[in-house]
Amino acid sequence: MTDQERIRALERLIETYQTSYYNGEAEISDGEFDLLWDELKTLDPANPVLARVGADDTDGFPKARHLIPMGSQEKAANPQEFTAWAEGICTYPGFGGFLVQYKLDGASLELQYEGGRLLRAVTRGNGTVGDDITANARQMRGVRGTLGENFSGGVRGEVVMLKAIWQEKYRDKANCRNAANGLMRRKDGRGSEDLSFITYDVSAAGDPEFFKNETEKIRWLRDQGFLVAESKEFNDAGSIIAYREEIAKNRAVLPVDIDGLVVKDKTTDPADLRRARPERQIAFKFELETAFAILRDVEWSESGATYTPIGVIDPVRLAGTTVQRANLNNPDMIRAMELKIGSAVSVVKRGEIIPKIEGLAPPGILETGELRDIVLPRTCTSCGSDLKDEGTRLLCPNPSCPKRLHHRLEKWAAVLDIRELGEKIIRQLFDSGRVKAISDLYTLTVEELADYERMGEQSAAKLIRHIRTPRVLPLQVFVAGLDLEGVGELIMERAVHAGYNTLDKLRAAGVEDLAKIHGIGTITAETIVAGIQELAEEIQKILTRGSVSIAPPPRDEEQSLRGLSFCFTGELRTMKRAVAEEQVKALGASVKSSVVKDLSYLVTNDTESGSAKNKKARDLGIPVIDEDTFLGIVKSGSFGISKHGPRECGAVPDGLFHG
Repeated sequence: MTDQERIRALERLIETYQTSYYNGEAEISDGEFDLLWDELKTLDPANPVLARVGADDTDGFPKARHLIPMGSQEKAANPQEFTAWAEGICTYPGFGGFLVQYKLDGASLELQYEGGRLLRAVTRGNGTVGDDITANARQMRGVRGTLGENFSGGVRGEVVMLKAIWQEKYRDKANCRNAANGLMRRKDGRGSEDLSFITYDVSAAGDPEFFKNETEKIRWLRDQGFLVAESKEFNDAGSIIAYREEIAKNRAVLPVDIDGLVVKDKTTDPADLRRARPERQIAFKFELETAFAILRDVEWSESGATYTPIGVIDPVRLAGTTVQRANLNNPDMIRAMELKIGSAVSVVKRGEIIPKIEGLAPPGILETGELRDIVLPRTCTSCGSDLKDEGTRLLCPNPSCPKRLHHRLEKWAAVLDIRELGEKIIRQLFDSGRVKAISDLYTLTVEELADYERMGEQSAAKLIRHIRTPRVLPLQVFVAGLDLEGVGELIMERAVHAGYNTLDKLRAAGVEDLAKIHGIGTITAETIVAGIQELAEEIQKILTRGSVSIAPPPRDEEQSLRGLSFCFTGELRTMKRAVAEEQVKALGASVKSSVVKDLSYLVTNDTESGSAKNKKARDLGIPVIDEDTFLGIVKSGSFGISKHGPRECGAVPDGLFHG
């Protein structure tokens, strides 16, 4: 099986298992799911599947939309990563010190209030739409049916099961988290009284100034009678690292399971809250379980221009699963560890997801035999060029390497979501020599394309139409499509937010300029600068062919489309469907080809029809809107939801719940 075939298989498996994985009814174990995720991340780090927030909700409950989408958090697995984050945050405007909470190992829930009364309780779901489990939530300890003031907005927290209750009544479940996930979704509500809802965040609907800072949120939650995590304030990273060590030693005696700390800038930043991955908070994970094994071999995974070392080890149990392959990252790591074939190594799961060889095992842990040097590949398997060992990566430096060029075409088709431009036709076009660069796609004709295997004139015409559909891409999407090594949309969003929000500004940026941006660093900055220079002529060809242009820098209010999705059906009056799709993409939303459970809106000019898409949307509680409503949404950026609000984070009481 080729790497591309394996990537497609992993995509299908991950998407199949995500629903059960995120909603507590897993078909496979967390560890098995982690291995699938890890393998895909190793083979294709920028794969769109890895960027999706969560899974579809389970059936059986009405669907409800969050007041603001629940995104993901940055993660730090060790003090070095945390310190690097903290040093960057200290330079942010208005930095106010740190608020530290425990990170609960439970299930996120949002309580939505209107006029001080509980309106609904919504599970995390896919991050935008979740299950309405209000009846069950009312039975949980810590859920308030009414508040002491006329408040409208969302209260965020985690549904957990106390260890004592699990020991007494639910030992048949693997752990407290699985038990809590199952009980909170029981249709008959039985067992919900055994759960606790612990709050960690709150947002006032439509009023980002209601709370002055994160500390005030905690005080307000306590005053309203909620169960609230013990919170501590710190001014420096070193004190937080020491606090983490102290808590890690005592976590076994805490009443609930935790897996780290959540550290936030005490200053509430509404713009940061709208990001898919807020920058002013981080999950500071505990040190991970370590296993020891003998390194038997090193394989080299090829993706684009990069060769990544993967260690093959004796099977070990780690974080609930069997591990036989572990990431070695790059040649510098191999040299720094003085690693040999036959060495005894320590293996952990980074972020409890990615198996990674951290270093040599302590002497005497395992008996080792003959040691052999690890031999790095010398030449590219595709073009025969001498590979370049940059220390932090081993790559083919040949800009004309066939493997590199072919991978770029696949990446462009994936980022632009040109569905008809699949692997097989890309391979045919590339192998024939007709398409060697992205710009070549825009010179194809129906006549020549129709001669390719399994195409024909009708399919060729459809493909050409989709390739030539005018597209206005945000700068970060355009650059991500160029397949610069390790540079995806998230990295480019950071550059855009830092002010490099036009192609001209990006071209003028130096390595030192980009390296100053939090989350980029020198190596990535060098890749961006060199890649933009190397592809200058190709970029110009793409833009002058007329089908693709780069959107002007978005206004702040346009970011409200981020995290939402649209599906279009039927004809539009004012524009072609493809143009409408590109408009919402340019504003940060995504486009889906069918009605699925996490869809935000179905757009059709026949909202009352009995079509399959309309019926499915109604069954799932997805709004069906007409073209005029859609145009109003695009124009105003208003979705009837608060633009500001909480982001996902977990917290847990410090031995006793407060409130």
